[in-house]
Parts: sequence; C-alpha cells; structure tokens
Amino acid sequence: MAARKGQHASRSRGTEGMAADSARRDLAAKLEAVLENRGNANAVFDILEYLESPKEDIVQAAIRTCSKMFETLLEKGELFVGDLPKEDESLPETCSAEEKFKMWMRHRYNSCVTCLLDLMQNSYFNVQELALCTLMKFIQLEGKFPLEKAEWKESFCFPLLLLKSVVNSLLQEDADAHLLISRYQEYVEYDDVRYYTMAATSEIIARVHQKNKEGLPVLFQNNVFCLLSSINMPEEEGALSNFLVTPKAKDEDWKPSKLKEQKRVFERIWMGFLKHKLQINMYKKVLLIMHESILPHMSKPTLMIDFLTAAYEIGGAISLLALNGLFMLIHQHNLEYPDFYKKLYCLLDPSVFHVKYRARFFHLANLFLSSTHLPVYLVAAFAKRLARLSLTAPPQALLMIIPFICNLIRRHPACRPLIHRPAATTDLMMDPYCMDEPDPAKCRALESSLWELEALQTHYHPDVVRAANVISRALSTQESDISELLEISSYELFDKELKKKFGSVPLEFEPVQGLLGRKHDIIVDHFAL
Repeated sequence: MAARKGQHASRSRGTEGMAADSARRDLAAKLEAVLENRGNANAVFDILEYLESPKEDIVQAAIRTCSKMFETLLEKGELFVGDLPKEDESLPETCSAEEKFKMWMRHRYNSCVTCLLDLMQNSYFNVQELALCTLMKFIQLEGKFPLEKAEWKESFCFPLLLLKSVVNSLLQEDADAHLLISRYQEYVEYDDVRYYTMAATSEIIARVHQKNKEGLPVLFQNNVFCLLSSINMPEEEGALSNFLVTPKAKDEDWKPSKLKEQKRVFERIWMGFLKHKLQINMYKKVLLIMHESILPHMSKPTLMIDFLTAAYEIGGAISLLALNGLFMLIHQHNLEYPDFYKKLYCLLDPSVFHVKYRARFFHLANLFLSSTHLPVYLVAAFAKRLARLSLTAPPQALLMIIPFICNLIRRHPACRPLIHRPAATTDLMMDPYCMDEPDPAKCRALESSLWELEALQTHYHPDVVRAANVISRALSTQESDISELLEISSYELFDKELKKKFGSVPLEFEPVQGLLGRKHDIIVDHFAL
C-alpha cells in the first residue's frame, strides 16, 4: 500500500512538472507573437489568464513573461500616455487606430498591475516576492517612460499612484506581511522610494483609522512598525543621491532630494502612527528603537513628550524604556521634566531584579545617575533604596547591585556617612529611612546608613560575601566596571561553582551515631541493630 502511494505521488509530481513545462512553452510562444505583430495582441489575454493559475510554478512563469512583455512595450512607446479613458467609454471619431491600440494595451497593462497587486497576498511567498519585484521594476520603467503627463515643471515624473498601491498591499490589516516587507527594505534604501513610501504610509494610516474608530488593527500595527523600523534615514544632505527613478536633470525643488523634507515626512508619519492606541508589545518595540532610530532624525524631537509620558503611565518595563527617551530629550534637547528622577526612583521595586529588561534598566540607571551635579539627597535615596531591595534580591543581582551602590558613593563623597556611621541601628523599626515614601527628597535616606550591605556579609553565597566586604575597607576612588555584571545569570553562577576545584576536605574522625548525631544517644543504646 505504501509503495502504491509513493508511486502515485511520484506520478502526480511528474504530471505537474509536465504541465508547468507546457505552460512555460506556451507563454514563451505567445510573448514572441505579441511582440512581433500587433495582430496577435489578443494573446495578451491568454498570458494574463495564467496569472490566475493555482500552480505556483505556472504563476511565476506568467509573472516573468508579463515583466518582459510590458518592459518591451514601455520602451517602444506602445502604451497610451495621458488620462486614460474608461474601456467602455466611446471614443471620438478623431481618435486614430494607433491611439486606440495604445489605449487598449494600456488597459491590459493596468489589468496586469492589478493582478500583481493581488498576488502580493498569495499563499506562496515566492509568488509574493516575484510580484513585488516586478511591480518595483514597473515603477522604475514608468519613471523612465512616463504614462502620465506632468502638469508641473519637473525633471521627471515619479509613478506615485503605483507606489501607493504597492505600499497599500504591504500594509495589510488582516495578515502578517513582515517577510514581504523585509524584502521591500531593499527598495526603501532608494531616497525617492523612501520619501514617497513614508508619504503613502501616512495616508494609509489615516484611512485605516477612519475605518476603524476603536483603534488600528493589531496586524496592521505590526506591519506598519515593520515597515517604519526598516527605514534608514540619511544623516547628511549630500547622501541623498541614490534614486530608483534617475532624474534627467537636476531639480532644486524636488522634495526627495532634500534632507529637510525627508525629516519632515519622517516626523509626520511617526507622530501619526504613535498618536493611536497601541498594543503593549508595540509600545516596547517602539521604545526600544526610540533613542537610536527615531528621535535623532526628527526636526522637533520634543514632540514625542506626550507619547513618552503616556508610555510611562503604563508601568513596568515600558516605563523604564519611556524614561530612556525622556532622558534623551532632557539631556540633548533641554526639555524640562522635573519629575524624571522621582519617576525613576519609583520604578525601583523587588520586581526590577526579575524583569526581562533588568540589564538594560541598570545600564540606563547608571547612565542617568552618572552626573556629579545631582543633589546628595537624591543619590543617597537611590543608594539606600537599592540596599534595602538587596535584602531579598537573588545572588546574580547582588553581584551587580553592590558595586552599583559603591559607585554612587564614589561619585558623591558627601554620601560616605552612609557607610561610616557606627552608631547606626540595624533595627528596621528604628531606621529613619521610609521605604514607602515615593519622593526621594522626603525619604530621609541621608539620616540612615547602609547596614543592609553589612548584613550581606553573612550571605550564603561566597561571591556576594566578598562583594559586600568592600565596605569594611577604605573605599577606593576608582569606580568598578559593572558592564560585565549586568547580564550575569543564575545559570552562570551555578556553572562557575561546578567548575571550581577544591583541595582535600577534612572529614570527621568519629562516625556520627544516633538519630540526632549525639554521643551516647539513648536511642542508639536501646534500639541499636
């Protein structure tokens, strides 16, 4: 039975291969006929019909045939140029046979484009990719051989309508198109395609929002972000010289060649996208690239303050990532945000040692607290809060937290009394520090001490004990490098212990006896076997 099934499957594949070969031969013959004689123009219908085949190989062959056919027709000027009348519209008697043929062929070209746009949502990715590449080739050809008469003085005409249709097919509302968008990234490297893609995306977002009042669909959000995050903005005016549609002459007013215009549309599209209610995961994705890929390329980065503030209110790791963007606006763009350090202080809770972004959190916190001009009460509050949290922190976090606290004290010598206060109490009820106070200015950290670090000197893990013993000696002025400690995990600690080599271990010379291990145990005397 299995052998029969194998033979049947092999026979089926062989039949499909023969059908595909036959279709390719037929397509090649019809292509040659159409290009040789206008009398064979009706064969175009047969070629376009192959685009609707359910067979992947046949559809790919049809796409390649259409690409060659219309490329040749565009180069020969066989398509009508100008406002195309509808196909069922009666033409004036003055219209020549030449014009009628070109109009007819232009309609066939439009039908081909429509089919290719539909194939961008085909179930086979290879078909989607080939359809996309063919459409981008048509855009390049239409730029070289325009089908529309420009109404303004320009060095050339960019086929904007066709590009808008391509971008619209990429930004699907009910399907994940990230693979195809990743392929489209190659074309976004062209300065003109990048500019018009951003302009088209901005219009599409507005249209989808108009249709979905409750919010942008989740899959649409993901597709838009995938497209926007793939955009690499130029940094210098002179870098704008890579165009898909090569201009025939230099045009000083052409927007895609202006860095200012590129930044303007880049800013508009991000603001238009981020003003909508996003999914929690989408907030994370945007905030992770905010400081490197978005803010540096905006004309007015401070416009992001509303989005960053709203993101902080969500809480958790998103609040941390939002503070990163806020810090950049404060540090580089003179934004006044007086509650920044208060919000950062409130993020320090026991969960911070267990979140996915723990390493990133403390890397940023170290950056935020690196200034030597911070008030001493603020630094003391952070040091004390971290010390209190360290009492319940896992060992891998403690190996990073203890040097972190010591670095804060090294930067701010005025905080040294926190570790040099012999009369300080270790009684939690008597400690003046108020852990529940959200304002670092009112928590009374300077009146307390870091007795928690001394308590860690009796920790069960020897590496933690060694790290905590540093406060029992004179604290050096050289800061500790914590970059290698941020990513340390419990697995690494365990693996390190397993690799340790120990010498001879002294054993008891007298074997243990009894239930409780005591000498002359009454249980042993009476119940010994």
